[in-house]
Amino acid sequence: MILLKGVTKTFGTTTVLRDVTVKIDPGEFVCITGKSGAGKSTLLHLLTGAEAVTKGSVEVDGVDLRKVPTPVMQLYRRRIGIVFQDYKLIGHMTVAENIGFPLEVCGIPDAEIDRRVHQLLKDLDLSRHASSLPAALSGGEQARVAIGRAIVHKPMILLADEPTGNLDHEGSKNILEIFKKIHENGTTVIIATHDIALVQSIHARRIHIEDGKIASDAKHHQSHASSHHALEQKEPHGKKKVKVTAIGG
Repeated sequence: MILLKGVTKTFGTTTVLRDVTVKIDPGEFVCITGKSGAGKSTLLHLLTGAEAVTKGSVEVDGVDLRKVPTPVMQLYRRRIGIVFQDYKLIGHMTVAENIGFPLEVCGIPDAEIDRRVHQLLKDLDLSRHASSLPAALSGGEQARVAIGRAIVHKPMILLADEPTGNLDHEGSKNILEIFKKIHENGTTVIIATHDIALVQSIHARRIHIEDGKIASDAKHHQSHASSHHALEQKEPHGKKKVKVTAIGG
């Protein structure tokens, strides 16, 4: 469970988030909406530990992130998948190398990296681009590579910051369908987006932020996965095969 309690975040004299309190259960699909500058990205940064709260607390599975030692925080971050707004793909690496990079950093054996990357290339319809560089891809293909890199280590929480911001309507729908299927596999998915129409099309819980405050929190019925304990140091025993056509198993 993710719990923000009375969270305020300021940068200098600018207050970006004001007394935000919200609970996100394991396995939820949440869209955080609001205009540019409303505080959506800052909220995601707080969840990754990249930014610290000015006031209040951010808890994951009952653990206050402010009190987590650096080595444990590093392990926690390995249990989170992040899709950045500009994707942040590594230009000199191929599609396959970009997707496998998080596993390489963690010291996963080459054979396991190859197995996971091969499966994701297939599931995300990227096999024919395995040896391509990011610059040769369309926006939608780059988005799928970014998603593959974010989920290759089987995260329990997936965060995405405006993942469809550079795509047309059809491309955006396709990417959101991928997120829906990842969610169906038990992953907690949290997306920051300004595209309210797309949010409404997938019937996700919508938390709307205005001027740094939660203006509304519309919940839809969702099936919740069991708690994943993101701060544990062990890999979860259950495997999560990620498939675009039928995620799960």
